[in-house]
Amino acid sequence: MAGILQFENVGLRYGTGAETLSDVSFSLAPGSFTFLTGPSGAGKTSLLKLLYLAQRPSRGLIRLFGEDIVTLPRSRLPAFRRKIGVVFQDFRLIPYLSAYDNVALPLRVGGLEEREIETPVREMLDWVGLSGRSNARPATLSGGEQQRVAIARAVIGRPEILVADEPTGNVDPEMAGRLLYLFDALNKLGTTIVVATHDVHLLSRVPHSQLMRLEKGRVSDPTGALRHPPRSPDDEQP
Repeated sequence: MAGILQFENVGLRYGTGAETLSDVSFSLAPGSFTFLTGPSGAGKTSLLKLLYLAQRPSRGLIRLFGEDIVTLPRSRLPAFRRKIGVVFQDFRLIPYLSAYDNVALPLRVGGLEEREIETPVREMLDWVGLSGRSNARPATLSGGEQQRVAIARAVIGRPEILVADEPTGNVDPEMAGRLLYLFDALNKLGTTIVVATHDVHLLSRVPHSQLMRLEKGRVSDPTGALRHPPRSPDDEQP
């Protein structure tokens, strides 16, 4: 089965220094759930930037939705980015917008009318435990609350790929479990999920997940699922 995203011998270098990522090759099957782990400085954030198209590689091939992203004209990148939901480690909420308006933003950018927006946004805020804080601006929210707004914003539009950088790092264990349940539910609806985390205990919460580990800018594939994605029943037909 063709991967929804493929890396082939990808390298990333900032300036004239040593490569941050070296010869990274893997394939993500559509609808897969991948945890990205590794020590601090291993290159996880750099890899995520390549995944959500904030950075272009120094060398190698990246294919997304069947197209070569490295040579794709910049004018076409926004359309691809709209298919990708991102949960940033530093949240990146818009400070002058309320929690409600931050979550509603992807739907408004997507062209939905206000009457189509209110119900899903309020349901999402309720799901992440912030129904009573919908009018609050980011500066008045705690770090954990900001994290939950950022997650709600990333998933509200049902992205085809969701990339999350330490999404449970600022919430308590109960809320971490609830957010993982949300990611898992989204995954079962077909969204491909990539979660970077230091918390290896999360892996057991999603039994069907696969593991990608980074060490000094290189990928290891403990399960073999990244280089050889599972085949679909259709692939077995003669």
